[in-house]
Amino acid sequence: MTTLTHDIARQFPRTARIDWSPYLVGAGIGVLSWIAFAAFGDPIGVTTAYSRIASWFATPLIGADGVAQNSYWKSMPLKWDYGVWFLVGIPLGAFLSAWLSGTWRLELVPEVWEERFGPSIIKRFAAAFLGGVVIMYGARLAGGCTSGHGISGGLQLALSSWLFLAVMFATGLAVSALMFRKS
Repeated sequence: MTTLTHDIARQFPRTARIDWSPYLVGAGIGVLSWIAFAAFGDPIGVTTAYSRIASWFATPLIGADGVAQNSYWKSMPLKWDYGVWFLVGIPLGAFLSAWLSGTWRLELVPEVWEERFGPSIIKRFAAAFLGGVVIMYGARLAGGCTSGHGISGGLQLALSSWLFLAVMFATGLAVSALMFRKS
């Protein structure tokens, strides 16, 4: 761990750790999916919300007219709908879960990354950003993300979602094997 992370860990020691049951969490996600369908008529998913928010960030760069004329953003204009609020709630819920379980800590460079690629925060953030760009591009090409295809589509037994899940896991395993292979 970096020195900054060690200092913060000493200031905020964990008192008790709670591990969430994967069965309970899985059932909770299933119930959340039912609620999303019943209350909003939409499946769980975030890539459409990301695309909507991207138009907001693009406005200062290409102007409101540029966003309005873009065929992609015409099909999904920025609106503060259920999906955008769900997207906002994900990091808040993740923080609350980590805080309640006693596992929250600031970690700019995870140990497994540091062991393989060194302690550079810039290198870690650049790789995370590039990975995010690649996965968002792929998710938009696939018509959904891990939550849209993996959870909502999988629950609906959509063949495209099951194919997406298989490819996602196979790709994740292959990339992990390449990135974290023993040297």
